[in-house]
Amino acid sequence: MTDLNSAAEALPPEEAAPDHTGRNRLVIALLLISTFVVFLNETIMTVALPRLMVALDVSAGAVQWLTTAFLLTMAVVIPITGFLIQQMNTRPIFILAMSVFSVGTFVCAVSPGLELLIFGRVTQAVGTAIMMPLLMTTVMTLVPPEGRGKTMGNISIVISVAPAIGPTISGFVLNYMEWRWLFILVMPIALLALAAGSKYMKNVTEPRYAPLDILSVILSAIAFGGLVYGLSSFGGEGTVAIAGLPSWAPLVIGAVVMVIFIARQLHLQKKDSALLDFRTFQSRLYSICVGMLAISMAVLLGTVILLPIYTQNVLGIDALQTGLLLMPGGLLMGLLAPTVGRLYDRYGPRPLVIPGTLLVSAVLWALTQVGETTSIYNILIGHVVLSLGLALVFTPLFTSGLGSVPPQLYSHGSAMLGSIQQVSGAAGVALFVAVMAVQSRLASEAGLAEVPALTEGIRWAFMCGAVIYMFAVAAAWMVRRPADAREAVAAQ
Repeated sequence: MTDLNSAAEALPPEEAAPDHTGRNRLVIALLLISTFVVFLNETIMTVALPRLMVALDVSAGAVQWLTTAFLLTMAVVIPITGFLIQQMNTRPIFILAMSVFSVGTFVCAVSPGLELLIFGRVTQAVGTAIMMPLLMTTVMTLVPPEGRGKTMGNISIVISVAPAIGPTISGFVLNYMEWRWLFILVMPIALLALAAGSKYMKNVTEPRYAPLDILSVILSAIAFGGLVYGLSSFGGEGTVAIAGLPSWAPLVIGAVVMVIFIARQLHLQKKDSALLDFRTFQSRLYSICVGMLAISMAVLLGTVILLPIYTQNVLGIDALQTGLLLMPGGLLMGLLAPTVGRLYDRYGPRPLVIPGTLLVSAVLWALTQVGETTSIYNILIGHVVLSLGLALVFTPLFTSGLGSVPPQLYSHGSAMLGSIQQVSGAAGVALFVAVMAVQSRLASEAGLAEVPALTEGIRWAFMCGAVIYMFAVAAAWMVRRPADAREAVAAQ
């Protein structure tokens, strides 16, 4: 009988355990760069919408569909990515995502009117929705627990900085060029990332059989789509297209179908055939981190939407100046992310998350005091401090949250996280804008002029955000390093 153990010991070390460090770094780098490019488009249109209203001769409600349709598609597609990642190898799914995104970008660049432009944005969103869960799942698979903080720090650049600097880039481009250049400039970068990935991307995950439940796909599309569209409608990002339906109808329909969707997933996960496996929430740490990320993303996108309204309509500065005003904060988040990741690997999440949430909370409460004579330097400082706080929060939450779920659920955990991010982002925008609109109208009815009434509405919106963020401050004390990561660090 052959002694297999002796034969294995006789093999040279490089044959017994090949070193894939270089390959893994290349794969992660390609995914990071590509995901940054696609996520930049999530907020790049916010400053461009007024320009597009004039250029395309369309109403505000119609042009808002460029943002609403993007978020809506992301919410519908992301739940399906968990299935795709299990069924396909890394290289083909990367090529699929970047090809779809590149096609969407080309369509946007050559669109003669709003309808085709919206179709291009939807196509872009399909590629974007695939990239984020693919990046998260690949990192959790390739990077050992003791080094995930540094890598997740780089991912935080994609998650937080790309949407944060989108308005800045948009404002700069639109100051000198027409709107089509927002897509023309992205096109060669997307094609370069696609070409590099086609040549250098390696298959680093093993596909496995995962049944697709068609009913779950339909339910998830209605549930997540209804919630995001309903919240966007409340936030003033669109109007209900179906005649006779009240504005709250999509939200209620989405919520009801979401209950049915969850019930079906709980049944299917017993056979390992769920579209989204809710066993990820059996980890208390994952649940806490996802909740805090949802609140933080709502605050980030709500602030990104509200501050340009305040600076342009109250303080009277233009879109380019607004973009430049918000740029230092976005750059700071990017510069700090890798450092925060290394600090996480060394000290764990609490020394970062607790002060981070306190800084964010302090800025939100300070923004409740803005007025017509507030210095732009105060806004600049406030945004920088807010960005610093969020930089300290995002990386530890991503790392601890996903690190606390079993490896076989990584794809579900990252897809779940992406879906909740889209819903919470839409909820944040809807909440901030709706509170601002309601309070501004009440102030106008009480006799205030237009600008003071708008200022009052903005203060109340930030007040609402500040109160909600107190839940994140309280939860920060419960975040810890996952058990396997603690063991890995202790063994060093």
